[in-house]
Amino acid sequence: MAKKRSKSLGGRVITLEHSSRLLKSDPLGDPYVRQLDIWLPPQYDQGFSRGRGKRFPVLFDLVGYTGSGKSHTNWKNFEENLPERAARLIHKKKMGGCIIVFPDCFTALGGNQYINSSAIGPYADYLIKELIPFVDKELRTLASRDHRGCFGKSSGGYGAMLHGMRYAKHWGAIANHSGDAYFDFVYRCDWPNTLDCLAMHRRRKRKEGILDVLREQKGCKEGYDDGRVRRFLDYIWRTERLSNSEVLTLMSLAMAASYDPDPDSPNGFRLPFNLETGEIIPSRWKMWLKHDLINLVTRYKKNLGTLNGIFIDCGWRDQYRIHYGTRILSKRLSQAGIKHRYEEFPDNHSGIDYRMDRSLPFLYRALK
Repeated sequence: MAKKRSKSLGGRVITLEHSSRLLKSDPLGDPYVRQLDIWLPPQYDQGFSRGRGKRFPVLFDLVGYTGSGKSHTNWKNFEENLPERAARLIHKKKMGGCIIVFPDCFTALGGNQYINSSAIGPYADYLIKELIPFVDKELRTLASRDHRGCFGKSSGGYGAMLHGMRYAKHWGAIANHSGDAYFDFVYRCDWPNTLDCLAMHRRRKRKEGILDVLREQKGCKEGYDDGRVRRFLDYIWRTERLSNSEVLTLMSLAMAASYDPDPDSPNGFRLPFNLETGEIIPSRWKMWLKHDLINLVTRYKKNLGTLNGIFIDCGWRDQYRIHYGTRILSKRLSQAGIKHRYEEFPDNHSGIDYRMDRSLPFLYRALK
């Protein structure tokens, strides 16, 4: 439902420039100097009041695929951007003042999964080794993991959950909105579209008649690119407008670059399927499954147990069927004795920023 724009309830967004040493050798040639939007709560400019008002908890907002930090701070018609949402929640005393950081982790492949990959960039290290110290140095933060959290939706939700697992010494609480999980459901349904889209960039056009499949699949074995992936990337990097099919194809390639990097392969990563026949390559798919959240609970049980709060939610109409994955994730967390909060709601994957009305106060209470 469309709403009137909310009145300003205080706080302000500042933009700092950060030059990354880690991204300087980015394999995709993405910029290493990036603009970092940061929202300061109304209390930040009220001087050094007594107690904790001098310093504030910090939340890092990990945006979803195709997004950047500024996509959450920019003006929105008929709805709140994230700073306006946080200001309203503070005004209504649903939560206290906190600093919110909006990293720009966009890549030439449309985004990343906030992990380290030789094919797409060291974005986990970028967050924990560069941005966290940078923010703590520049602003009045409560500079400890017990007062620092991260949250996100979709790829950002995956990133938040994964960081809670692998990098718990840096984060005190996390919130995962509809984050990628149960890869067999989430990703494999996109592969027929990806194969068809990439087939348009084969070197040889198809002809009616006898087909020698063994000959045609030469170069596609073991997840290698026979040239069509490179031609597709060259095409999308110079075109002005992408179709929905092309965006989904690019997303599949971004996931491959995240989960199965290989510096010795064309484009720096392997594919989980044969480009010509569509056959799944078990050894390559296994590399993806090593990153599936539902398969990581046992391994990172100890780390998860140190977190002060874990919030997970998903709509039961999610068009990517992620709710099945989040249910499995919640079940395995419960089986491992990991305290968490799991919620479902009657909506899909899109336009669900309103769910942050639930997660932001949760995170603040866990980190204050």
